[in-house]
Amino acid sequence: MLRFSLLLFALAFVKINVAQTVTIKGLAPAYAGKTIEINGIEDYFSYSEKLIASTTVRDDSTFDVTFNCPKTKKIVVSGMNNSGHMYVQPGSTYKVLFPDRDKFDPYRPNGNQVEISFLGLDSTDINYKILGFQRWIDHFVGNNFYLKSREPKTFGENLDRFKTNVEKAYKEDTSSYFKTYVRFSIAALDNIGFAGERNRYEKHDFYIKHSPVEYGNDAYMEYIKDFYQEIISRLSSDANQKVYDGIIKSSPSEVMRGLGGEYTLVNLRIREMIMLNALSEVYNSGSFPQTNILTIMDSVENHALFEANKVIARNLKNRLTQLVPGGKAPDFVLSETGKDTKTLFGYQEKYLYIHFANPNELSTLKELDLLKDLHKRYSKYVNFVTVYKDDQKLDSTGVNALENLGWDVYKISPSNSIWKKYRVEAFPQYTLIDGSGHVIASPALRPLPNGQYETIDKTFFFIKESYERRHQEVDPYNRND
Repeated sequence: MLRFSLLLFALAFVKINVAQTVTIKGLAPAYAGKTIEINGIEDYFSYSEKLIASTTVRDDSTFDVTFNCPKTKKIVVSGMNNSGHMYVQPGSTYKVLFPDRDKFDPYRPNGNQVEISFLGLDSTDINYKILGFQRWIDHFVGNNFYLKSREPKTFGENLDRFKTNVEKAYKEDTSSYFKTYVRFSIAALDNIGFAGERNRYEKHDFYIKHSPVEYGNDAYMEYIKDFYQEIISRLSSDANQKVYDGIIKSSPSEVMRGLGGEYTLVNLRIREMIMLNALSEVYNSGSFPQTNILTIMDSVENHALFEANKVIARNLKNRLTQLVPGGKAPDFVLSETGKDTKTLFGYQEKYLYIHFANPNELSTLKELDLLKDLHKRYSKYVNFVTVYKDDQKLDSTGVNALENLGWDVYKISPSNSIWKKYRVEAFPQYTLIDGSGHVIASPALRPLPNGQYETIDKTFFFIKESYERRHQEVDPYNRND
């Protein structure tokens, strides 16, 4: 009996587990031998992505990948710097076509946004519903937008009729994700300015006040971002002063109290979330100390009232500080069997020139001789390190050329965080970091001239000059004192 019960439990577990997975079976003719990545969107303020799964496209251009997916969400599919989005719901299998670029788009070296095509999409699927609803919205806007200024009364009547028809059409739908998507897509239409529109407080009470916060729903989050855009400048003079004082004191609690003077921020969860976004909006304005803003974000990252807001705080802080000249460089770990593991800290006695390479691309290989010449002349002042992805199909000639460069070279996983942290979008790409771990330039100049005939050589020469001035010995018989 016990064995039978355990078997039933195991079968039930497998059934539940399968129901929470998604499988994508794809055709990607331009990506044979390349890596396809599936990324989730961590938050819709920073648009930071997190790798969920990856796979390699076969020689026949097919690929498949299965990953855990307990709830409906939007994902980003990417490969060779190109990316497109789709929605996934638990227990589903998708057949897709992933192109190298859309038909009429020019090739962009830094990557193209592509439109993923679905094969045999079921009418109950979230993608089918959203695509159909978006066509309906596009049709309404195309036929009525010109009326908002010319005949605002007619526009308002048509909008109300459209909203009523949408409500009737989807009344029986059981997908909470889709219903939220529809509701806040309609709310975005309500933001179109025309005579007779709802005022700001009416929109808050109708759409936001009684709705749960949906961090993972892009329509909801886009509406929230738009509704609270530049909120600090909208505050009353008294609330604005309290927010300013709170930032000067680096106190998230006082900033929260200041924002509490705004009626539309009565919800504490939304208030904390909007505080973070508002601080990111004014970070580069020159009106507030940047260090104080980062201190507040750091505090919220560790002690937020709501757990999900910790993620937003961390990602916004990283977006504001990473890869900005003068900002702290993101840490990394470079590890490969048979080689010493290196981190950013391990390179901080000198400047660091990170070379992101692709041994399969001619653009990487044709500047290696120039790179070796730079290393020969400046290695006393600058550390060089080359990294490339451990893809399944690598050109052996290109790999040998990289491995014999004469400095640290690492073949690392496509899932290594350095690719995301350093926003590697094309090859070759470079980042220059000073001896204290701060970014000098990213992307940095290359050994080959850019459009303004600039190369990294001049920068290295100034680094050399500066180093030698600081370290030259003083002749006691030629002192000017």
